[in-house]
Amino acid sequence: MANILVSACLLGVACRYKGDARPCDWVRALSDQYSLIPVCPEQLGGLATPRSPAEQKSGRVINTKGEDVTASFERGAQAALSLARLNHVACAVLKARSPSCGSGEIYDGSFSGSLIPGDGVSAALLKQSGIRVFSENEQAAFLEYMKTLND
Repeated sequence: MANILVSACLLGVACRYKGDARPCDWVRALSDQYSLIPVCPEQLGGLATPRSPAEQKSGRVINTKGEDVTASFERGAQAALSLARLNHVACAVLKARSPSCGSGEIYDGSFSGSLIPGDGVSAALLKQSGIRVFSENEQAAFLEYMKTLND
């Protein structure tokens, strides 16, 4: 049974910055076929829940209070990568648009809801380390990828 790294909030864990979860039915159903390794890089990096919203800007992660929380995001990314390696994950399914977990697009740092191409801190590190990353919006791509692993 393959191991999949998954954003804990997608599994129903109340760890998002607002102290809520974003459960995703298809991601939760993966537990029928795979071993899921829940991860919240922001908590692993030492940030509290709830916490101030944060976005990436100019290579840093800044929260709405103007605090630079980049170091916490980087620590969390390293911890997520360590869990991925320890568990020999096949891939990761992470929360879309998150400053930690976003894959392919993230918020632009203006806190206006505008999106730009890019990856969250953890998603980027996982990708750089050779781990395929999907968001909860990429169910078809995930299923196709897993099929290729089983062929």
